[in-house]
Amino acid sequence: MSSPSQTTEPRQLKCRDRAVVIGRETLLVGILNLTPDSFFDGGKFVQGESALAQASRLVEDGAAIIDVGGQSTRPGYEEISDEEEIARVVPVITALVPRLPVPLSIDTYKPAVARAALQAGAHLINDIYGLQRNPELARLAAEFGCPVVVMHNDAAFREAPGDTIYKIKLFFERSREIAAQAGLAENLIVLDPGIGFGKTQEQNLEILARLSELKLLGFPLWLGASRKSVIGNVLGLPPDERLEGTLATTALAVWQGVEFIRVHDVRANARAAKMAAAIRKFV
Repeated sequence: MSSPSQTTEPRQLKCRDRAVVIGRETLLVGILNLTPDSFFDGGKFVQGESALAQASRLVEDGAAIIDVGGQSTRPGYEEISDEEEIARVVPVITALVPRLPVPLSIDTYKPAVARAALQAGAHLINDIYGLQRNPELARLAAEFGCPVVVMHNDAAFREAPGDTIYKIKLFFERSREIAAQAGLAENLIVLDPGIGFGKTQEQNLEILARLSELKLLGFPLWLGASRKSVIGNVLGLPPDERLEGTLATTALAVWQGVEFIRVHDVRANARAAKMAAAIRKFV
């Protein structure tokens, strides 16, 4: 694993009418799945009041951002229509915006859903295809002046020759070009290496060990490894028994200076992150 990168100067990431400070400490992103088929918590929070209550709990436990998703992207997922996804997420976002003090992220790769969510008050876009499936998302982000989480997701990555981190950097360079062509400012781009998307088990583990190398690109990093199969494959455990493995990935990500960690279990991960950060100060 790479040694901890140097601490960067804190700055604000402007999320429309809200902001978060990055570079001071790792921030936790609470997952709010409004889907019946997500791999871990599918169906738990699809009802309005349960979704609102869960979002409030995530913030109380320490989430700095709530990531709202209405389309499962688990392996083998079935795509739903724009209309159904909008019906799932927009009422919840509309209700949460005045209730919560933190920014809301819309986890979608569909421009129509992203626009509806932003019009309802969402503050940033989380695109699992890194702007490369739907470049319109970059134009939307520029129009609304909101950040975009650009995730690495390349169908050719698994078998393509070359160094793992170098190939991810090439993908991100293409995403940056799309963002620039759309007029999206570079200070509104956040990078996600896409753990579990089109990668082998070994590639996923290697990326987790080399996150600090991606920080050299100069963009904030967003990591989503919570309860994923990379953990299950190591421990031989189902999603509901992968908390300890998730905490290990969180501690290692904090050690490497990752700015955002997207998790299901905010309270436990906040404690692991705090402990890792306390030790990291002496390096």
